[in-house]
Amino acid sequence: MPTSTHSPGTRSAAFPPTLWSVVLATQESSSRARAALATLCQAYWFPLYAFLRRQGRTPHDAEDLTQAFFLHLLDRHALQTVNPAKGRFRSFLLASLKHFVTDEWEKSRAQKRGGGAVPLSLDLHEAEQSYAAERSAGIHPEEAYERRWAISLVERVLARLEMEFKAARREHRFAELRVLLTGDPNHVTYAEVGRRLGMTEGAVKVAVLRLRQRYRELLRAEVANTVATPEEIDDELRYIIELLSR
Repeated sequence: MPTSTHSPGTRSAAFPPTLWSVVLATQESSSRARAALATLCQAYWFPLYAFLRRQGRTPHDAEDLTQAFFLHLLDRHALQTVNPAKGRFRSFLLASLKHFVTDEWEKSRAQKRGGGAVPLSLDLHEAEQSYAAERSAGIHPEEAYERRWAISLVERVLARLEMEFKAARREHRFAELRVLLTGDPNHVTYAEVGRRLGMTEGAVKVAVLRLRQRYRELLRAEVANTVATPEEIDDELRYIIELLSR
């Protein structure tokens, strides 16, 4: 489960440029801002696809809408309408999609028929499998979007952790330690993991402690990429924890 720690300097005025802050810092169609927005969209497109599916749209229509929306959003003129007052990227993204579906869908369909380029690579087969696995009755589309957003963010952090272990040729260790980071502690013990890894129970506890510390660092960095100011990071982390505990 995600956890939040507040370290000295977190709320420093020298907020380093992150993806969303780069987008908000310009009202021009700079290549840097567009690249930052495209990176964010590539990372977090699935919550939008799931939102559209939850609204009752078919997989084909949800795919078309998602791609058309990003074609619209990443157009060279779109950055000029980004308003810093919109705050967090997840809120901006959903509000923009709703507006697009209401006012721009027919126009974008004509553009797509006219040969508009697909802006992002989306794995719709995997998306549909994930949507089917998570689908449950009685959840409002917006609530489902928020929860899927939190899950996607945590999945990205875990993927980055795994890449770091792979780079050190320790992917097997990560696979074992990950259970202690994210799984039910009642189903596995430090001693069991230690036996499989050839480590003492104490060494496993130290390794998990370090893994959790690195996880928190990466989680804060990922969240920072989606908010406008450092003051929003801790609030967003708390909200993510709340979403995943429902």
